[in-house]
Amino acid sequence: MKFSQLSLLLSFLVMLGFRTENLSAQSGGELLFKGEIGIAPYTFRKVMKFGVPATLDIIKSMGFSSIEGGGAGMDAEEYKRLCDDRGLKIPSMGTGYQNLVDDPMSVVKIAKTYGSKYVMVAWIPHNTGNFGLANAIKACADFNAAGKVLAENGITLCYHAHGYEFKKQDDGTTLLDYMMANTKPEYVSFEMDIFWIHFGGGDPVDLLKKYQGRWKLMHVKDMKKDIKKDLTGLTDPEHDVALGTGQLDIKAILKTAAETGIEHYFIEDESSRIFDQLPESIKYLKETKL
Repeated sequence: MKFSQLSLLLSFLVMLGFRTENLSAQSGGELLFKGEIGIAPYTFRKVMKFGVPATLDIIKSMGFSSIEGGGAGMDAEEYKRLCDDRGLKIPSMGTGYQNLVDDPMSVVKIAKTYGSKYVMVAWIPHNTGNFGLANAIKACADFNAAGKVLAENGITLCYHAHGYEFKKQDDGTTLLDYMMANTKPEYVSFEMDIFWIHFGGGDPVDLLKKYQGRWKLMHVKDMKKDIKKDLTGLTDPEHDVALGTGQLDIKAILKTAAETGIEHYFIEDESSRIFDQLPESIKYLKETKL
């Protein structure tokens, strides 16, 4: 690492420590969020060029206690050691769809090395904007088969819904409804990314209640007001905003998430403003009252 890069990172660490060290809850009223604050490492994809150890230092300095996988291709045992050295747990990790289908035991091996109870898949291959019933049928079969392998090894598969599953069928139900009905609960659970659920036209609160017990994980993020939404599962990363400043009803979602059994929460921010927005989002989670 070049000296200038290291200096920049150290400056970030000092800045972040200053901005987050006193974000403890103020007295008066019950806190909205009582869970552990985790981070989705995709948030730091542009910082990874400075190196995994330096990125983990930043994550730790911001007060996060868990991370959803990551490692940027690093040896799993080495990555786990780096996280352990910083007190970062890895309760969940991500993997690619095809990797899961082709070699689920390789996924099991990494998950066991990390100590992860959950493995999430964030995207089903399809032609963008044209996720259809045939895609959902194949995905359900693949998830049931791979999920069985993971379950036999003490790991739970979670599909991270991405919004394109809200295409309506002739009977008025959505393809997400189809996937909930046609995946086996003992083998397949789900991760709710509240941004993408909302982007695709779903209501996070209603879906948490409707499918209580199926949602295990949550990506917590907010969406810029007055943007165009569709069924692509894709939008400008700059549409991610700090929690509580966008169009999602974060308070209602988090209250319902706690009531319906979400086990792990990971902030995700895909924007270029993470060093401004993440401290705001952390502050929101630590200080907002019911």
